[in-house]
Amino acid sequence: MSSTVVVGGFFGDEGKGKIISYLALKDNPSIVVRGGAGPNAGHTVKDGEKTYKIRMLPSGILNKNSKLMIGPGVVVNPDVLLKEVNEFGVAGRAFVDRNCGIIEDSHLKTDSKGELKEKLGTTGSGTGPANSDRAMRVLKLAKDIDSLSQFLEDVPLKVNSALDNNEPVLVEGTQGTHLSLWHGTYPFVTSKDVTASAICADIGLGPKKVDEVMVVFKSYVTRVGTGPLKNELSFEETSNKGWSELGTVTGRQRRASEFDFDLAKQSLFWE
Repeated sequence: MSSTVVVGGFFGDEGKGKIISYLALKDNPSIVVRGGAGPNAGHTVKDGEKTYKIRMLPSGILNKNSKLMIGPGVVVNPDVLLKEVNEFGVAGRAFVDRNCGIIEDSHLKTDSKGELKEKLGTTGSGTGPANSDRAMRVLKLAKDIDSLSQFLEDVPLKVNSALDNNEPVLVEGTQGTHLSLWHGTYPFVTSKDVTASAICADIGLGPKKVDEVMVVFKSYVTRVGTGPLKNELSFEETSNKGWSELGTVTGRQRRASEFDFDLAKQSLFWE
C-alpha cells in the first residue's frame, strides 16, 4: 500500500500540477485522484512543446496507465470535464464519483457578479455557489446528469481497493493551505477546506491509509485576486524579478512577494 497526498503551502500556484505530473510518470500510480473545491483551480502541465491547462481532471493525464478520478467532495462542471476528456484523449480512464456535485448555469451567473466577484475576486467558475447549494442539500449530483453516465464510479471504493491490493495511489489537492475556508485568510478564501486532511476526506481516504503528505512551495509567493499578501511587490518589481505570471483559470496577473518562511511554517501545522 502506498498513498501520497500533494497539497499547496501558500495561496495556490505553487506548481502542484507539475509535481503531480512528474510523480504520475515516476511512480506509475494505479489511480491519480483529485480532491478540492472545483474548476476554480487550474493546473498547467507541459509535455515537450505541448501545454495542458487542466481545471477538472487530475494532472496525471500523461501516464496512460493511470486511472484519473474525481472524488465526491469536488463540484464538477460537466462541460469543462467533457471538454478535457476529449481534448486530452482520456476517455475510458476518466471517472467521476456519482456523488460529485454539479455546477449549473445559475451558479456561473451568481459567481460572476456582486460581492463574490467584486470584493473576493472569485473566478466566476460557479464553484462557490455550487458548494453553498451542496451545504443546503439542494445541489444536483453527477448521478443525476445523463451526459456523465459513462464516467460514474464509486471513487472511495476504487481508491481503497487499490490500496488494499498494494497498488500506489496519488492524491491531488487544489488551491493552497492559506485559501482554506477554515484556516486561510477569511473571507478571501475558497469555498471549502483544502488542507491535506480535507483533500483525503474529499476522496474517501482515511488517515490510517495515508503514507506521505507532500506540501509544495515555490521560491516566492503568488496570489491571484484579492486578499492580504505580506510585503507585496509592485507589478514592475515582479516583472523585473522574472516572477510575472498569469492565473491558469482567469488569466489574471498574479500578485507576488518574497518567500515567506513564517507563512510556510504555519501551513505545516495543518498538513
